[in-house]
Amino acid sequence: MFLMQYGQASSVPNVWNFLLSAPNTNAYIGIGFSPDGNMVGSRAMVSWVGADGTTQTRKYFLGGQTPNQVTIEPSNQVLQVSNSTMIVQSNNLYLAFQLIIDRPTTRLLYAIGQQGRLPSSAQTPQLSQHNDMISTTINYATGQFQTERSRPQANLRRTHGLLNMLGWAILMPIGAMVARYMRQWDPVWFYSHALIQSSAFILGLSGVICGLVLENRLSASVSRHKGIGITVLVLGCLQVIAILARPDKESKVRKYWNWYHFGVGRVLIFLAAVNVFYGIHLGNAGSGWNVGFAVVLVILFIISLIFELRMCFKK
Repeated sequence: MFLMQYGQASSVPNVWNFLLSAPNTNAYIGIGFSPDGNMVGSRAMVSWVGADGTTQTRKYFLGGQTPNQVTIEPSNQVLQVSNSTMIVQSNNLYLAFQLIIDRPTTRLLYAIGQQGRLPSSAQTPQLSQHNDMISTTINYATGQFQTERSRPQANLRRTHGLLNMLGWAILMPIGAMVARYMRQWDPVWFYSHALIQSSAFILGLSGVICGLVLENRLSASVSRHKGIGITVLVLGCLQVIAILARPDKESKVRKYWNWYHFGVGRVLIFLAAVNVFYGIHLGNAGSGWNVGFAVVLVILFIISLIFELRMCFKK
């Protein structure tokens, strides 16, 4: 994705020329100069094409991992930069600049921003969290380098999706099926149902927490997805409370409790399935995730249909 070229000026040894290119994905591109290979404490040259078509190139100090800790730094401070420019050609972005330094650091970082999330202000542009980052160690004499790709937010996004999918949208339906179709094996069905639903709740709760952390890191605007997720979590908490307040079988209100428990559980499962598909869409995870999740739901539906028909024939 990234292509970096460099060269030392022959006439002025302390001037180094750099050219970074990457596909134009309606996002910023940047190259950072790190003292130790980490993002925090690095200086970075970042460029993007604004909504009005003008190009912007700024030098940033990466003081932390949140957007408000990434601040603009004067070009002549610490890391001296001159003749910086950016052009767009053949759907690629080209960032060119000069460093005035005896020898640049060998630890370089390359980053590309989230698609469509460009800095909004030309005076004090704030960067959103990058979508992809590569850390490289380079030998300027030979041109050889070693690269390590780092995508912590991608791993967190995947964990968030898997936990919610497995907990709310897969294990919860399985637990409901056990309660409905396995009652002849008493009390095994009850303990199995409780174990499966408890595991589903813990996984789902962990998934929601991962989602909140991910939203904070990416500064993402996913209010609808977040709202449905919080609703699912609240319904799950209501189910837990209902279990703790479950009346005896001989109680007159047990019938109404059963209706409540049945209804809330079905609504939870439906909303969870819808939100998983919506999350796959928001995360651009691809058709493979949609197909895989849909196949699991179809299998569960077919199994439920078989058991439901079996119950009807018995009656």
